[in-house]
Amino acid sequence: MPKITLVTGGARSGKSSFVLKQALQNPGKRAYIATATACDEEMVKRIEAHKSERGDYFLTIEEEINLNQALQKSLQLADIVIVDCLTVWLGNLFYHYKNEEVRIKKAISGLVTSLKEETRGEILFVTNEVGLGIIPADKETRLYRDLAGFLNQQIAAIADSVYLCVCGIAQKIK
Repeated sequence: MPKITLVTGGARSGKSSFVLKQALQNPGKRAYIATATACDEEMVKRIEAHKSERGDYFLTIEEEINLNQALQKSLQLADIVIVDCLTVWLGNLFYHYKNEEVRIKKAISGLVTSLKEETRGEILFVTNEVGLGIIPADKETRLYRDLAGFLNQQIAAIADSVYLCVCGIAQKIK
């Protein structure tokens, strides 16, 4: 099983910067799986900022849905893989699977199963902690929040280490 690290926190809490620093401290080939889609001009700018921040130190693989396949490919090409980010991937699943809870949970379970079966590499996952706010007003948003919590718990359970980022400070919680 690969070494797995999960880094969680709120929006703009320093998660991505933290994992980049962690990955750059280790020797070896590096890959970066980007799950975001350039759906509008503002998102294009965000994606470009992320690309600029990581520079040429990473092979970038863009994958919105088939995270398992992207991980398999990345672990064949690199020693260290960053997945940024799980909650964006979850949002992509919601869109792609039309909010079908069973299909989304199956995709999450498939990811967890494949992580348990891997034999090499280091994976750093970025995710958002979305459950600290108020209870969402509508059913779909509550389902997303619940499944984000489910996804984060599943990855945290198999992770070797888990960090919580707040105000640019990463605190190890596992």
